[in-house]
Amino acid sequence: MQQSQIASKEQTIVGYEANGGFLQQTVISKDNIILSPLPTRDAAIVPIAILLLAQQENKTVSQLLQTLPQRYTYSDRLKGFATEKSQQLIKSLVSNSTEINLRNIKTLLPTLADPVTIDTTDGVRITLDTEDIVHLRPSGNAPELRCYCESSSMSKAVELCEQVMTFVLGL
Repeated sequence: MQQSQIASKEQTIVGYEANGGFLQQTVISKDNIILSPLPTRDAAIVPIAILLLAQQENKTVSQLLQTLPQRYTYSDRLKGFATEKSQQLIKSLVSNSTEINLRNIKTLLPTLADPVTIDTTDGVRITLDTEDIVHLRPSGNAPELRCYCESSSMSKAVELCEQVMTFVLGL
């Protein structure tokens, strides 16, 4: 994984897939129990962890849900967008494999707030100082560019995705 951070933070790196898959890149430790990285999908660990946490906190799952920050996601894709063109766009956002070109990100995507963290594991995933997230990546199985956005409101996630996709279409 290639990840660059402007603000240094200790992180636990995990990923989720729409089909329920969970991937874990870093060690997770709780109460002297260590869960080693899970480099392959595991669809059972998340519901088991939720049920154990509910039991430990003596709450229902719906009560646990109320304690989480509200986050919303929205995604879109540009069909017929050549993989080569997607890769060129990603490359223009990342100056080389170890240095992120923040000026290019602000030039190519001027509607975005200031980037705080950029992760190049799968395309380019930009976390903004507003805590919004924009993730651009070429499809792995079709000539498409995919854009995933996350924000504190559904309308903001949709707006952010539409702004990025409109900008990319104009290139």
